[in-house]
Amino acid sequence: MNLEKLFDMQRALDSYIERNNGLENEDLFDKKVLALLVEVGELANETRCFKFWSKKPSSPRETVLEEFVDGIHFILSLGIESGLTSDIEFTGEPKRNVTEQFNDVFRAISSFQISRSESDYRTLFRSFMSLANLLGFTGAEIEEAYRVKNEVNYERQQNGY
Repeated sequence: MNLEKLFDMQRALDSYIERNNGLENEDLFDKKVLALLVEVGELANETRCFKFWSKKPSSPRETVLEEFVDGIHFILSLGIESGLTSDIEFTGEPKRNVTEQFNDVFRAISSFQISRSESDYRTLFRSFMSLANLLGFTGAEIEEAYRVKNEVNYERQQNGY
């Protein structure tokens, strides 16, 4: 996965959104954190990993991947906003199961929100990519799904989403 390319694409999208919505001078950090938390929750909901009371299976793989990529958009955006876009490693040791990994991601988001530190951002990125590993997504799949969703996000902006 070419993270530099993804950061560049996200930087361009963020600038486009901020210009089109008159947000160039707004501090969007906390809104982006909340958006990330919501997206990760939506991803968890699509995997159904925590729904011990239900026998319904996970959503289709493509749906789960699209939700995963929504999270990538906000993680990249938070890194850009915090000036943390270089030399990010996206390998990590996943937890034993998807539910534990989701809980780890939520903790990492909260830690980064409080500290805004580079080490906590790296931990968040690694934790989220470990989730990708557990969900069976490759870097190439993530990059392609990100590219497709990025185009959709531009179209949505142009149509007053």
